[in-house]
Amino acid sequence: MTAYTVLILLVALERLAELLVARRNAAWSLARGGVEYGRGHYPAMVALHTGLLLGCLLEVHYAARPFVPLLGWPMLALAVGAQGLRWWCIRTLGPRWNTRVIVVPGLPLVAGGPYRWLRHPNYLAVVVEGFALPLVHTAWVTALCFTALNTWLLATRLRCEDAALLRCRVLA
Repeated sequence: MTAYTVLILLVALERLAELLVARRNAAWSLARGGVEYGRGHYPAMVALHTGLLLGCLLEVHYAARPFVPLLGWPMLALAVGAQGLRWWCIRTLGPRWNTRVIVVPGLPLVAGGPYRWLRHPNYLAVVVEGFALPLVHTAWVTALCFTALNTWLLATRLRCEDAALLRCRVLA
């Protein structure tokens, strides 16, 4: 097993940890009157993120993509940094963080942690990871495909999340 395969498996395990946290947090939010928005795009998001990991492995293996240190090491640093930013977001939002859009009416927006500087820092982590992780091992087709599809999906997700937050703030 190559080091890159191990890296992708570690990211897959990290994703499973996220899903466990999200499930626990969804129960917390729903118990407090949380409302879920954007269910329609969620399966596409899961499929795209699963496709990212599979694409990384398949392209590197079948297209015999080399590890190019001048590209690979900086991309690894970006991918690890994206994971750090993602978990900073999770920690900052606490039980309000989720992979789904679930908003508890009446709760104020979080303005601490990375949210001091960015409105949606978790999505910055997704964007950076989406191109950096494949490029660790020069899987440029996967990086391009994920980035293109994620641009469309993220635009949908941001509209959904912003509308949900606005609606709950107006109703609160």
